[in-house]
Amino acid sequence: MFETALQKEVEQLTLQLLKSAGEHYGKDPGKVELKFDLTGKAAGMALFPRRAKPIIRLNALLLIENQEDFLKRTVPHEVAHIIARGFFGKRIKPHGAEWREVMQLFGAEASRCHSYDVSRSTRRTLKRFSYHCECRTHQLSSIRHNRALNGQCYVCVHCKKQLAHK
Repeated sequence: MFETALQKEVEQLTLQLLKSAGEHYGKDPGKVELKFDLTGKAAGMALFPRRAKPIIRLNALLLIENQEDFLKRTVPHEVAHIIARGFFGKRIKPHGAEWREVMQLFGAEASRCHSYDVSRSTRRTLKRFSYHCECRTHQLSSIRHNRALNGQCYVCVHCKKQLAHK
């Protein structure tokens, strides 16, 4: 388990941001579960299970490699998703005006994407398979290829014909 002083710092920052938003909006934001289990290119992700507290998943490797920026931008980014949805409802745009308002409250830059080096964080590259229709060749990932082998049909958005593997 990723249990370090850095994890504690993220937990404290998250609580501080939640408290700040609660005081500003006059409403208790509730609790959030933190997980340090995200891999791949994403630095963080906010999830909203139906009957459970929201979850923030963070990429531990990107956190370790980009500590200062991660604490300054990524943690507030994900907490802002929790606050915006919790206080303004689930029909808002993920990076819309409400989210940007919360980011401004946190004093953080309201940017959508990070610029971290993800070369060590990315685990796999999916193999591609050629599929054909009447108008072109398509490259389907191994995931979609396996689904096609199990009966899933894919259709070209241009000619509307079913894709075939040759």
